[in-house]
Amino acid sequence: MEQEPKRKAWPGLIAGGVAACLALSLLWTGGARAVETSAPALLEVPRQTAGQPVEDEVGDMVIPLGKAVGIKLFSDGVLVVGLSPVETRSGTLSPGRSCGLKEGDVITHIDGNEVDTIEEVQSLVAEREGEPLTIQAVRGEQELQLTAEAVQNREGIYQLGVWLRDSMAGIGTMTFYDPASDLFAALGHGINDVDTAQLMPLESGSIMAAKVLDVKKGTSGEPGELHGQFDLSRDLGTLYANTKLGIFGRMEAQEPGWDGEPVPVARGEQVTTGAATILSNIRGDEVEEFEIEITHLNAGGDGTRSLMIQVTDPELLEATGGIVQGMSGSPILQNGRLVGAVTHVLVNDPSRGYGILAETMLRQAEDAGAK
Repeated sequence: MEQEPKRKAWPGLIAGGVAACLALSLLWTGGARAVETSAPALLEVPRQTAGQPVEDEVGDMVIPLGKAVGIKLFSDGVLVVGLSPVETRSGTLSPGRSCGLKEGDVITHIDGNEVDTIEEVQSLVAEREGEPLTIQAVRGEQELQLTAEAVQNREGIYQLGVWLRDSMAGIGTMTFYDPASDLFAALGHGINDVDTAQLMPLESGSIMAAKVLDVKKGTSGEPGELHGQFDLSRDLGTLYANTKLGIFGRMEAQEPGWDGEPVPVARGEQVTTGAATILSNIRGDEVEEFEIEITHLNAGGDGTRSLMIQVTDPELLEATGGIVQGMSGSPILQNGRLVGAVTHVLVNDPSRGYGILAETMLRQAEDAGAK
């Protein structure tokens, strides 16, 4: 998860593409700052067709995983992540800003043509050579229609003065797999854009086999992170939903270790404070079990912070300092049940963090699959 430059210029359009780490949501609780523990590095990867929604209901018995995987996601439309002026021969102009575009808008069509990639936007802007463009975009729940005219920069290239993003990729942790429906769940929170903190609209995506190469140990004030690599040559499964409560998809190829013993998903009232364990992949492709303690229930109350946890395992504390970015989705087990998944780390104390209830992820998986 090396951080690369956030934005780069693309011919024909000012565009910030696949070139930065995912946004870290900064959350303040009791004076301690928390961040999501998965921040995949962004890579340029081939676009694929979206997977089909899940039709089978998820069972109440699932296989907890804790396996690191590569995740690649392609946006439905192109996300506006910034606006900047264009230096022309007659002065500075900002056609994107002037037409009413804002950071966080998702451009879906230009002159009636559907756009899902930066290259498609580039092509249409170049073809029109400064003629008025009709831009259809989505802002939250609102649909917009705007008119913009690209201008020529000092090199004669037509630009809108808009930074765009259309895809991202990185490493996260699988929470559970349901062999009855082939459904999988990961992260326990959504994948957000780094610049706008907006949930990335999913057009298609997939997961791939991954290995953890090393760990940047977390310290007070400086979150740690897993560094790894993944196999872009083949997919293990396809995504059908990127939600605030996790990402969900269906398996296509089962890896060794995915055929473990199913365990029941705990109901909320079955989760208690006290001793628990997490499954996590912090070296190579090995999943290990580490001791933690659930210290509070319903902490934060936004779904992704229903549990507060404390790492007590000496080995994990020595290796990582506690919870690090990339461990989002690590399953939490208690009394033979899957009770939740790790979602956040407290920046000022990496031995502590938050988790989501497994029951919440399970129901979100069903609801997202039914759409």
